[in-house]
Amino acid sequence: MDQITTIPELRVRLRSAGRIAFVPTMGNLHDGHIALVKMARERAECVVVSIFVNPLQFGPNEDLANYPRTLQADLQRLQEARADVVFTPTDSDLYPTPQVVHVEPSAIANTLCGAHRPGHFRGVCTVVAKLFNLVQPDIAIFGCKDYQQLFILREMVRDLSFPIEILAGSTVRETDGLAMSSRNGYLKPSQRLEAPRLYRALQQVVQTVQQGRRDFAEIESQTVQYLTQLGWIVDYIAIRSADTLLPPRPEEASLVVLGAARLGSTRLIDNIEFCAAPAQAL
Repeated sequence: MDQITTIPELRVRLRSAGRIAFVPTMGNLHDGHIALVKMARERAECVVVSIFVNPLQFGPNEDLANYPRTLQADLQRLQEARADVVFTPTDSDLYPTPQVVHVEPSAIANTLCGAHRPGHFRGVCTVVAKLFNLVQPDIAIFGCKDYQQLFILREMVRDLSFPIEILAGSTVRETDGLAMSSRNGYLKPSQRLEAPRLYRALQQVVQTVQQGRRDFAEIESQTVQYLTQLGWIVDYIAIRSADTLLPPRPEEASLVVLGAARLGSTRLIDNIEFCAAPAQAL
């Protein structure tokens, strides 16, 4: 496995690499990341993983400075997962001058997480487009835990004609249902015990819809109220069309419920894709 920090080195290393599968990360790797690397290993001759904490996607009051950085442990895990190249640029490698050209995502980026993190997806799209240009992969793999990010990056690849296949890896969970996340390490012991409740609340939404209710806004409101009463600070609970991320029509069957909420200062996100029978069939 080669660890590469500079763009010229990366381009030389990948010049004759064959079919490339790429997994972009911000490091502090957990089993969810490793599952994506294993997916990549099955699909390409060369597996490239990037580790870069991208400042463009952090707001002024977010956790950029404190975001967990565990490079040596990450490299060991990637060695065991049989990655071929790990690209670990510095800020000055990727942004040698202030970034003045940005990739502007569609309006969907201003909803859900984007409504609470202005500019976040603009920063994500800009750095991912830049990494795509550098790595030039055949395949890129992202996790489903950030459903909105996956949706927006698929739009970007389609609209900008990147010759890249985007694959999604299933959300990997702890034994109690909590979606694995680098930010879980911020949770205090009592918060860690409470954290799986977000997933359970989303499961309850799924069950409620599948039992026939179509008053989506009321279901969302009730779930927000339930979590708030238990001490959560809820950004949103939203039932959306899985195909458009817009509020669904009552007859739509392909749905996703998404949630973002805080325990203390730790923001957790999760989602569940599900099918609901059309209202007339119930």
